[in-house]
Amino acid sequence: MRQETKLDIALNCPVPIAATESILLGHGSGGRMSAKLLREILLPALQNPVLDRLDDQAIVDVDGSRIAFTTDTFVVKPLFFPGGDIGTLAVNGTVNDLAMGGAKPLFLSLALILEEGLPFDTLRRVMESIRVASALAGVVVVTGDTKVVEKGNGDGLFVNTSGIGLVSSDVRLSADRARPGDLVLLSGTIGDHGITILSQREGLEFESAVHSDTAALHGLVADMLRASGAIRCLRDPTRGGLSSSLNEIAERSNVSIELQESAIPIRDEVQGACEMLGLDPLYVANEGKLVAVVEPAAEESILEAMRQHPLGRDARIIGTVTDSHRGMVTLRTRLGTSRIVDLLSGDQLPRIC
Repeated sequence: MRQETKLDIALNCPVPIAATESILLGHGSGGRMSAKLLREILLPALQNPVLDRLDDQAIVDVDGSRIAFTTDTFVVKPLFFPGGDIGTLAVNGTVNDLAMGGAKPLFLSLALILEEGLPFDTLRRVMESIRVASALAGVVVVTGDTKVVEKGNGDGLFVNTSGIGLVSSDVRLSADRARPGDLVLLSGTIGDHGITILSQREGLEFESAVHSDTAALHGLVADMLRASGAIRCLRDPTRGGLSSSLNEIAERSNVSIELQESAIPIRDEVQGACEMLGLDPLYVANEGKLVAVVEPAAEESILEAMRQHPLGRDARIIGTVTDSHRGMVTLRTRLGTSRIVDLLSGDQLPRIC
């Protein structure tokens, strides 16, 4: 790996903060501070049985149909990066939240917050990315909204997308369904998106190009569901990375998850960047990967279906579900030792999606 800039990169240290009276960047990390914000302020004001499931999407019954609904806001910096941009992220991210519930994505909304002074060419480029990504995913943008804020108050462009899809009556996926004995599957390498964003911010260059993995995963999920109905849960490990997704499952299902470090695929460039910068790849964001908890009897058929799909070629088993340390995720290292994979208190890499 080759670096052209100085090494004193400004990273946010995930130091625990006991108490604060205002919002910090760490509240958007997908880690411990995000969970505290949800638990203490957001959920008490809105509590209801659908919201309380805290899945990537809400699935509701309407006149005999199971409808999946989700929303997401994207504040990535920079707006453009190798492998995608904020428009591609917005489409794929919302499609993936629907897909993690087993839904077939159908429709999107698009809301833009534009900062005064944003070049029209930048907006045209983002809109073209949204058009292409929507067409590739087979979804249609059917409604939206646009607002403009004063210069200095919007950081160029923020995007919100909401999505609607349909879920088959025989599909039941949720973070509370993992059981001891289940296996944990991962669709491919981790950390690609987060390290790509960081390299663009800090001017890092690598011997081999690093690109965001942003992609729409609903086709992969559909193939997996066709192969077997024995999938318990799906998650796309975005903010907070693989660690946050697995900790959510362990807590919601009251199980423990034991990972094998040697089984987790990481590109050499990503591993090298993490080592140089003191980052743990388990906490680095992904935008085109999924983690699945499956019944052991279905392992081979689901893995085969994943590996037959372009977005699952590197799929493998990375761990097992047990009842030894309920609510915890642990990692068996290459040295044969074990460590706890906890939620971060703060944010290693803010503004990555």
